[in-house]
Amino acid sequence: MSVKRPIPVKTIVLSVLSLLTFILSVSSQNDIVDFGSDRWDLKNGEIVEYLDRTCLSGYVVLKDVVFENGVIEVDIAVKDNKVRGYPGIIFRMQSPGNYERFYIRPHRASLYPDALQYMPVFNGVECWQLYNGDGYTANADLPAQQWVHVKMEISGTQARIFLDNAEQPSLVISRLKHGASKGTLGLMGQRGGNAYFSNFKYTIDNELHFDPPLEEHTPLGMITEWELSQGFKASEVDLERPPEDQGFRDLTWQRVRCEPSGLVNVARYVGRSGRAPDCVWARTTIHSDKDEIREYQFGYSDVIVIFLNKKLIFSGNSAYTSRDPSFLGIVGLNDGVYLPLRKGDNELLLMIWESFGGWGFMFRDADAIFQHEGITSLWEYKKGLKYPESAVYDEKRDVLYVSNYFNDGDEFLSKVTLSGEMKDLRWITGLDRPTGLCLYEDKLYAVERGNLVEIDIDRGHIVHRYAVPEPVFINDVAFDDSGNAYISDVQKNVIYKFAGGEFELWLQHDEIQSPNGLCIDNNVLLVGNTGDGCLKAVDLSDKSIRTVVSLGNGSVMDGVKMYASGKYVISDFNGRVFLVSLDGQKMELLNITGPKQYCADLEFIRDENMLIIPTMYDNRLMTYKIQMEW
Repeated sequence: MSVKRPIPVKTIVLSVLSLLTFILSVSSQNDIVDFGSDRWDLKNGEIVEYLDRTCLSGYVVLKDVVFENGVIEVDIAVKDNKVRGYPGIIFRMQSPGNYERFYIRPHRASLYPDALQYMPVFNGVECWQLYNGDGYTANADLPAQQWVHVKMEISGTQARIFLDNAEQPSLVISRLKHGASKGTLGLMGQRGGNAYFSNFKYTIDNELHFDPPLEEHTPLGMITEWELSQGFKASEVDLERPPEDQGFRDLTWQRVRCEPSGLVNVARYVGRSGRAPDCVWARTTIHSDKDEIREYQFGYSDVIVIFLNKKLIFSGNSAYTSRDPSFLGIVGLNDGVYLPLRKGDNELLLMIWESFGGWGFMFRDADAIFQHEGITSLWEYKKGLKYPESAVYDEKRDVLYVSNYFNDGDEFLSKVTLSGEMKDLRWITGLDRPTGLCLYEDKLYAVERGNLVEIDIDRGHIVHRYAVPEPVFINDVAFDDSGNAYISDVQKNVIYKFAGGEFELWLQHDEIQSPNGLCIDNNVLLVGNTGDGCLKAVDLSDKSIRTVVSLGNGSVMDGVKMYASGKYVISDFNGRVFLVSLDGQKMELLNITGPKQYCADLEFIRDENMLIIPTMYDNRLMTYKIQMEW
């Protein structure tokens, strides 16, 4: 018989205390935190009455919580949604100058894509000009004189915001810029202003589920390594001279690396000295193998001065409303400069001046390209093509067919030899903005606006137009072994099936968003899904869908062609080409995003290991030889 030992009294007491602490904690989390409670630090807030509720106006912070993962809820009301205001939630506040913030712009609701804004704050600098667009801002409808429920779910480095108990989030934040941090909570508005808060509560929850964020790629040619000086009052700096020419000889430099987007957020490293503008110097080295003039794209906030090898090259102002009354000063690769580089090392020196809204910059070599060592350039053709969108190879006749997407209503298909000679520029005419091409049973099929077009190749004649029912923007076509055609509709988010002379809406699913390029391998339909930048595999038997690979947010999945069974060549229209496999592997072959050359619906000829890329906007065909084992 076993003998049970008594549990020590100390252990019992500690366990009971732990349980009570947990119960009290959960209870306080699930309850509304009354604004009259002494848990609040009323920084610049006051308790008022509005819309039959006792509520808060202004800025408050909770004194007794360390929040990492969970749910924050609050009701927000505004008196007038045409009055400027920025009411919102502060979370994971580590110090008064370092926290995450979500807020609403009621005056931009329903009109602009930034009515909702996620904004990190570093060293007291509010960085809304640095973080804008997908993952940071979104539109929303925010009626006046009405309580709007706001729920924010936060886990790790991700968050999402729901308005008025909607099932789908209004804004998904893929990457919180403070990382997986923790800190207190608060609400921020203007005391006595236009906005009010009510029914605030929070719940600690470490079990929230988020899908992994899409891959984030540093744009090709981005300068990633910099050195930053300490900060200075802008009033003490001569903007037309480098620092050593105006007596700044005690600069201290710290090495920094840009974020994956290419952005250097200066406020991560240097704090502001006050409300008056500050500036900082940033420097790096550019190496050139020869004397040359090279184009660079850049973005900045708020003012920039560029020096190359101690000589003034450029100065510009991108501050809020500086260029016109509606100018926001959002940072992006929107400006350009031609740098006269000398052979060897060149010092690039920037002065970045900040007033408010974000302190940062990015700099990119506009001519940078990546070409895998396993591929070599063959030939280019650029004579008379009109926005070439798709190419397909006819093995029987040893010729390429190319769709010319736009020609003022007189669009056409061309025939080009594999050696790069034009055989017939206007081979088939009378098409309406043709895109995808496909060969099946010695006939050529083209997708034009509203129709699948059947072409007799030997006669060079359009045989039939099959009208697609209620299309929005049909794009590509692929045939299975049974002769069924599948057509993608990029804007309707569906895939049609054409069988026996009839169309059916074959696939409509949440995972199929902006379907573009199509390819069939055995019983699998490969779909270039632009909506999430992923290649999808759809089983033709049961329509089950899985993600094969992701090319990242913003990728336009244009061309998908067989490389070998289970392996494919795919193009991102922005200017990238990859080899990918059904088991999720991928390898970048080409990146020409820097010089803004595009990669539309490509073709791959397996017997020749030849890649053909229509570039659309610059009216050329580019060809490459792939010589590699993969």
